[in-house]
Amino acid sequence: MKQLLILFLFFLISCRAQDQSSQYAKEIQDEDLRSLLYVYASDYFEGRRTGTVGQRRATDFLRHFYQSHQIEAAKGTDDYYQNMKLPVDGTKVETQNVVAIIPGEQLPNEYIILSSHLDHLGMRNGEIFNGADDDGSGTVALLEIAAAFQKAKKEGNGPKRSIIFLHVTGEEERLLGSKYYTNNPLYPLAQTVANLNVDMIGRVDPKRDNPDPNYIYLIGADRLSQELHDLSEMINTKYSQLELDYIFNDENDPNNFYTRSDHYNFANKNIPIIFYFNGTHQDYHKASDTAEKINYELLKKRTQLIFHTAWELANMEKRIQLKP
Repeated sequence: MKQLLILFLFFLISCRAQDQSSQYAKEIQDEDLRSLLYVYASDYFEGRRTGTVGQRRATDFLRHFYQSHQIEAAKGTDDYYQNMKLPVDGTKVETQNVVAIIPGEQLPNEYIILSSHLDHLGMRNGEIFNGADDDGSGTVALLEIAAAFQKAKKEGNGPKRSIIFLHVTGEEERLLGSKYYTNNPLYPLAQTVANLNVDMIGRVDPKRDNPDPNYIYLIGADRLSQELHDLSEMINTKYSQLELDYIFNDENDPNNFYTRSDHYNFANKNIPIIFYFNGTHQDYHKASDTAEKINYELLKKRTQLIFHTAWELANMEKRIQLKP
């Protein structure tokens, strides 16, 4: 009888957590992602190249979003800015990561980091490279995830663990912004449970054999933690039912995507990561990567999957473990 009662209580708790996750995931909608991205990938930001006026406009935009949603600036920042100097074209430029945090309710000293890169290629020969997919899509996904978690917090359902929203600069300059963060962390890396990195999730890969757009490439989830991979699979089955495509997770992948986005600097510090990615397309690193080409319904589905995964990581009883 006692065992049945325990199982029943566990069932109730699990259902409650699932209901809450689904409830707040619905806050992430395609029209909101569209509205944000049409601004963020507009000509006003001049392609957001690291160290330029356009990139500073982008960081101001991100800071204003977090301020307007009453989401705290990370400790050690200058009002959300982690300032640094990075080498671009042979000269040091002043630039900044943008870092916000929703403190955990029960385990505030354990951290889930969601990351995306705020920079792109800037202007070339008079053309603006707006980078709507790369990585405007990941940037607005983080903003909407942050807003959903903040709504949960305001309604008394804040996460157990702290969630850090890290918008790094210098990704297009050899991942320098994320390298700076991992070498100068604002919160202890030993207490960082996982990094979910979001870089290009708004389009489809025309080279895929399967024409169904309801997929996402996942890279790295099982490299350091089998538990993270298994959790990711479980969350997708429960909530999103996307096809999780691991073709680029092969250690012999000739594209070597595992080393080409900001998660790699976290993995190098032995922090479990997942890299969410839609693959390249005909507009990759071209001026034609613009906001009207984004599939916003698909962007919503992928963003909700990342939200559900972050929710589980933030609220599970024990933090995920590294492989032996």
